[in-house]
Amino acid sequence: MAEPARTEETSPSVFPGGAELFRLGPAVAHLNHGSFGAVPLPVMAAQQRLRDEADADPDAFFLAAPDRTAQARTRIAQHLGMDPEGSALVANATEAANLALDAAGLSADDEVLVTDHGYGTVVAAAARRARVVTVALDPLLPDEEAVRKAVLAGVTPRTRLVLLDHISSPTARFIAAPALLSDLRERGIVTIVDGAHAPGTLADPLAGNPDFWFGNLHKWGYAPPGSALLTVAPRFRDRVPAPVPSWEDERGFPRSVEYRATVDYTGWLAAPEGLDLLARLDAPRVRRHNSALAAYGARLLARVPGLTPLPYDERLPMRALRLPPGFARTPAESVALREEIAGRLGFRVLVWPWPGGGGIRISGQIYNTPQEYERLATALGRLLDGR
Repeated sequence: MAEPARTEETSPSVFPGGAELFRLGPAVAHLNHGSFGAVPLPVMAAQQRLRDEADADPDAFFLAAPDRTAQARTRIAQHLGMDPEGSALVANATEAANLALDAAGLSADDEVLVTDHGYGTVVAAAARRARVVTVALDPLLPDEEAVRKAVLAGVTPRTRLVLLDHISSPTARFIAAPALLSDLRERGIVTIVDGAHAPGTLADPLAGNPDFWFGNLHKWGYAPPGSALLTVAPRFRDRVPAPVPSWEDERGFPRSVEYRATVDYTGWLAAPEGLDLLARLDAPRVRRHNSALAAYGARLLARVPGLTPLPYDERLPMRALRLPPGFARTPAESVALREEIAGRLGFRVLVWPWPGGGGIRISGQIYNTPQEYERLATALGRLLDGR
């Protein structure tokens, strides 16, 4: 198969010093920052200093952990424009979803509305607690208004709660837009927003004022793994259950949620360093750079026969394309193709399943270069053609 035709368009510039901030291995091109993130070296160093401190005097470290966690949470909340007293540090978005769903006080007869773009474990958490109704969103829906209409069409008099992705994981599109959240609030429906990709990506992640919002800090916020933030509207804060009984229970939310006895707090305590780094790098500049890289890669992939670009939001550092029919129809097929692309071609990307044929999602980050996407387009074109 011939290589994708080059155009005269200018490729995005390389972010000065971006690659040197990370310790990623050279065996593959890492074009999937959106799945697990990557920790910058200064944040790694900050976490190691905290580990050394804990090893040197465990008593002092753990006795101070609740107050230091609260201080770290305050710094994080200031970066994200959130109320530190209405937020709690948690391990990840799935844990936050469970806490939010418990606080919502659902019964088995209540109806929870989700979409078929929702993250699997978050949707599963809702299904454990209530009757789930799934709204099908065609990946080719053109814009936020089309998404809004589709979600509202699924609302019934029995809908008690709507659980929406802020930015959908597989298809990288904006779902929980402020207009949709406003419509749901006017109907008296509780809203939970899964903002796994929002911290570090959106300048105002709490726009629309959902009842519950949570987001991972380890993706685009440069924090260590196991770092996420749950933000709760005032009327629900005293309902958020503590994951385990602790000596901070009498303090209530958020401390009762955060204190876990002798767990490793160093990721949470180092998490503000990631957002501080993003600010020093100039967060708007980083966002523009990452979005431009992802857009460049998507344009190249769109020239590969059989790949169809999906609607996107230019603010986001991810882009998704549909694969040809017959590829990645099931989770097992998507995993197999993902690992083939990594093992044979040397690229880390997300491959997502969809009935009839799934898709591919790429990310842009300051450690990436335009040449990586150019090589991916050529290699993927040959792979698909060989099938």
